[in-house]
Amino acid sequence: MQKEAEIRDPLILGNKTYHDITKDISRPLEGKANKYWWILFSLSFVLFIWGVCSMAYTIGTGIGSWGLNKTVNWAWDITNFVWWIGIGHAGTLISAVLLLFRQKWRMSINRSAEAMTIFGVAQAALFPLIHMGRPWLAYWVFPIPNQFGSLWVNFNSPLLWDVFAISTYFSVSVVFWYIGLIPDFAMIRDRMSVKTAPMKKQLYSFLSFGWSGKAKHWQRFEEVSLVLAGLATPLVFSVHSIVSMDFATAVIPGWHTTIFPPYFVLGALFSGFAMVETLLIIVRKVVSLESYITIKHIEYMNVIILLTGSLVGTAYITELFMSWYSGVEFEQYAFLNRATGPYWWAYAIMMTCNVLTPQLYWFGFIRRSFLWTFILSIFVNIGMWFERFVIIVTSLHRDFLPSSWTMFSPSFIDIGIYLGTIGFFFVLFLLYARTFPVIAQAELKSILKSSGSEYKKKK
Repeated sequence: MQKEAEIRDPLILGNKTYHDITKDISRPLEGKANKYWWILFSLSFVLFIWGVCSMAYTIGTGIGSWGLNKTVNWAWDITNFVWWIGIGHAGTLISAVLLLFRQKWRMSINRSAEAMTIFGVAQAALFPLIHMGRPWLAYWVFPIPNQFGSLWVNFNSPLLWDVFAISTYFSVSVVFWYIGLIPDFAMIRDRMSVKTAPMKKQLYSFLSFGWSGKAKHWQRFEEVSLVLAGLATPLVFSVHSIVSMDFATAVIPGWHTTIFPPYFVLGALFSGFAMVETLLIIVRKVVSLESYITIKHIEYMNVIILLTGSLVGTAYITELFMSWYSGVEFEQYAFLNRATGPYWWAYAIMMTCNVLTPQLYWFGFIRRSFLWTFILSIFVNIGMWFERFVIIVTSLHRDFLPSSWTMFSPSFIDIGIYLGTIGFFFVLFLLYARTFPVIAQAELKSILKSSGSEYKKKK
């Protein structure tokens, strides 16, 4: 006799009704923030102020206030830029790909993931602006006739491709995120009273674009969402491929390699998924959504992190093999210096966090634990930051001339700017969680009868 398939674990806990979902999703917008929100917001705001002061000092003094030198003239600025771009990657991809594959567990996590993309890319955009030294002259980089002569940008440069790819990806992500919010804005609009909250009522009425929930509205919503998801998915692969070419087109040993585009894309997905987990575990506490962001959502994402982490480890091994197989002594030395040179500790952190740590998800009790997942997701993001640091700094600090060899140490300003962007990111996300619905309630209701705990009781 054939054994029946086991019933899948519910995605919505607590015997929720349709009205319960509406109340729970709108509560953070209507009520007061809990103590967890205020604690996290206060810490994030302190880091943000430190970052603002560091950025102001940099602009007033110059980038000589950083730890750069003649040999290592690219360090924490580009490291942080690529790290934030990587984090911004997975958000829209999670939402878009899971929408295209009609995965139900997407409903509780897609909104936070999409917001993470927008806020992550916003942090990344700060670094090129600061690195200009004179950001008020940023218009010089645009290909427009001006009084300074023929300042035309180099269209052969991948740095310019970055601008087009990232701005396109950012634009599509914002539209995709906003389209998904329209039904939820209408829900908040209908719950607001003209007497008690007239300004909020008007605001959400404007943001909802006259949404009334008609069949025609839902049909257009579905069509536009699918089109944008189809556009966003290939953009995810293009953006970080182009970011990798900033390095791959150079002549520095350890950089000019054809594995960089897929390697960078995998790394971006890996770190992005980890940051999504960090945010989801935080947001379920700070806005009391434990019934909707469950351990099943986390477990599904841990499986993806295990897969991408294994692929990133394969990329590391491929790099080492190709440097040996190439027979080029400069290439071989670059990788030997990464593992055994003065920055061996950074290489060890990278390998431990990115290759060994994700393998712990083979154990079910770790894969299905909020605490372990939160800890390991932070380790992954630390490891991915060190990956960028290793690629950039350890490749530059040993120049072609031994007389130019030097070490890089970050200044207090370097550290302040980096931590400031982390604070800024969380300030934006926490304010967003108090202003916008962090879960797509209309879509969540569509899976209630197939994924709610009261409908999952085994016979």
